[in-house]
Amino acid sequence: MTAVNNPPVDSPPVDSPPRVGGWTRFVTARPRLSLLAALLLTLLAVLAGSGVADKLGSGGWEDPGAESTYATEALEREFPDSQPNLILLVDSGRASVDDPAVAAEATRLAERLSGEKGVVGVGSYWSGKAPALRAEDGHEALIAARITGDEKTMGETLDRIAPSYRGTQGPLEVKVGGIVAVRHEMQTIIQEDLTRAEIIALPVTLVLLVMVFGSAVAALLPLGVGIVAILGTNAVLGALTEFTDVSIFAMNLTTALGLGLAIDYALFIVRRFREEVSGGADPTTAIGTTLRTAGRTVLFSALTVAVSLAAMLVFPQYFLRSFAYAGIAVVLLAAAAALILLPAALVLLGHRVDSLDVRRLFRRGRAKSTGPGTEGSTQNGPQNGTEGSTPNGPQNGTEGSTPIGTEGRTEDRTAWGRTATLVMRRAPFFALGTTAVLVLLGLPFLGVKFGTADDRQLPSSAESHVVQQHIRDGFPGTPGGGLEVLAEGRATQAEYAAYKERVAALPDVARVDGPLVKGDAAYFTVQPEGEAVDEVGQRLVGDLRATEAPFDTKVTGAAAVLVDSKKAIGDQLPLAAAFITVVTLLLVFLLTGSVLIPIQAVLLNALSLTAMFGAVVWVFQDGHLSGLLGFTSSGSIETTLPVLMFCVAFGLSMDYGVFLLSRIKEEYDHTGDHERSVRLGLQRTGGLITAAAVILAVVMVAIGTSRVTNTKMLGLGIALAVLMDAMVVRSLLVPAIMRLTGKATWWAPGPLRRFHQRFGLSEADPTPAKQPNRETNPETDSETNPDTDSERDAVGARG
Repeated sequence: MTAVNNPPVDSPPVDSPPRVGGWTRFVTARPRLSLLAALLLTLLAVLAGSGVADKLGSGGWEDPGAESTYATEALEREFPDSQPNLILLVDSGRASVDDPAVAAEATRLAERLSGEKGVVGVGSYWSGKAPALRAEDGHEALIAARITGDEKTMGETLDRIAPSYRGTQGPLEVKVGGIVAVRHEMQTIIQEDLTRAEIIALPVTLVLLVMVFGSAVAALLPLGVGIVAILGTNAVLGALTEFTDVSIFAMNLTTALGLGLAIDYALFIVRRFREEVSGGADPTTAIGTTLRTAGRTVLFSALTVAVSLAAMLVFPQYFLRSFAYAGIAVVLLAAAAALILLPAALVLLGHRVDSLDVRRLFRRGRAKSTGPGTEGSTQNGPQNGTEGSTPNGPQNGTEGSTPIGTEGRTEDRTAWGRTATLVMRRAPFFALGTTAVLVLLGLPFLGVKFGTADDRQLPSSAESHVVQQHIRDGFPGTPGGGLEVLAEGRATQAEYAAYKERVAALPDVARVDGPLVKGDAAYFTVQPEGEAVDEVGQRLVGDLRATEAPFDTKVTGAAAVLVDSKKAIGDQLPLAAAFITVVTLLLVFLLTGSVLIPIQAVLLNALSLTAMFGAVVWVFQDGHLSGLLGFTSSGSIETTLPVLMFCVAFGLSMDYGVFLLSRIKEEYDHTGDHERSVRLGLQRTGGLITAAAVILAVVMVAIGTSRVTNTKMLGLGIALAVLMDAMVVRSLLVPAIMRLTGKATWWAPGPLRRFHQRFGLSEADPTPAKQPNRETNPETDSETNPDTDSERDAVGARG
């Protein structure tokens, strides 16, 4: 019995044509003109975004309003010698660095460096015999200097002078390092790695999309949406660099989210369009239904992701703010392309959206062996259940299936239906068991140690990393890793000496050098015992700031920057969390009309991220799998990374949550049967969500192949979070929790119900739900009444 002949009594008439609204008329009135305009805008975006990587910065981890930032800038201005950012590691081979020939050549090298334009504050071991600048084995020593200007200017200066100093210089072998070299090399590597990631991700993504859609034409549409979003975002970032600092790392997020979200949104739009066309609707009518249903879900999804990313705007570090700029831009552009350009393309394609079905040969072979009554045996319908491949209507009332991750195929629908039935039958077990496993996976994060990004972000073969590693391993103390105390205000030598004694008496102080006085300002260098940014160094920052002095003091250095960065994040974290929580609760309420579902969504999304955070500490902090993944562990996690990863992963989790909840809500609006709605919602979106998650994970893993550790951590961590959310939380935990909460899931007080009726949106035009005349058994419904799912699919296909 077909769905057309037997619609459920509580459903709207199946022969009522969906209305074509104003938005549909807008996006389909001139489809060719719309696509031509999009092409022109994309070409302009290419021009505007060309060379954007060269305008982006490689720093941004420090708080610009912090005490350490003020002190650093003052020292750079008044005492450039105190803030060297260029280091030449001089290797004398078998000879001692004190050998006369070595000393003469090194002195000439330092003198030549001091004459370079844009270089100030040149000092060396040979000019002052400072023990900290001589290696303990006596075969290496340092020349330090400062390159002036902004990041772009410093990079240009380094490119100009480094080749003439690097390599063999008489009896010396010279390597170039320092902060400016680390950042410049990081910027170069990120650009190279991003290009490689795109080369990896695009063809693999296209293959997966062909597997999902079964059609090369349909598969190219999501890629087109993603490319438009990426190119548009690059143009936005280029424009932003004229007004503010933007991090080079943001380009990785642009590529990942641009492809990932565009594919998510296009999957949802194209799937629904094919579903409508396969049901007999003409392309314009099909687009109208698609935009009213799937289009609303895409809009909600984009808003929830954008909200999560916007939370990073509350933090002062431009590293985090850059990801908000890039993320919000790419999300909105991906949604706009999916809701404007994609419908125009679909109207023009119509039934040809299923052209170039590369799996036809395999389906024909399978059809010969299946026999009557199985998939592929119909005469007039699509083979293998592919949706929209014929204008004669769907076979068996299926809802526009796709080969991977879709709901029309009987086997896929039954598999996801059985999964939901099993989970709800054993809801307490799955709810408690899944929660326990996720919490267990997150336990390593309790031992997290925060640090600063340094040369160990780079591969071990990078020259600037080699220089810094030699300094760490072979030089006394931590050259360049001490704390600087800026003293401002007129003072006598006696007052400086008394302050120096008080500082030297502090715990954990190995040595105090200075003061170097210039006018009313002076500075001291305090060498802590141990590493530059370990707990001892951070504790010493607080002690120095609490030490009384007859002048104003400001403390800077790596440990001080870390302390200030942690404080800035800690101060703003409650505001960011509150912003994400409140806006997410509101958006999910507008989608569902429930009070409980938004709370569940926020809690379960946060729980889905535990595995990611546990893995970040276990792998990248503790160093497990470092050899396999090719990185050097610094023993800490950069302070801003967990915030960034939470905001991105939380937004993506909400993306999948909206897809699932919108379909459950649609089913509940039609039937009023809570358990059946949960089962059918998972049954009809579980495969789609999983396919989208796998494709996004492929993109993130491609980003994770980067040689820069932070980028590797970002890509692999979010890939894990996305897969855990789609395959564990959405498939197991959500249906289990919703089964336990029962029909109370949909409760809302009267005023909120009326608010939702007036302002709420959902994927389907809601109709009054009617209680079924018989008690539905969610455990056996699909098996004992196979027509039921087909009937609901036919009704759902008409919106």
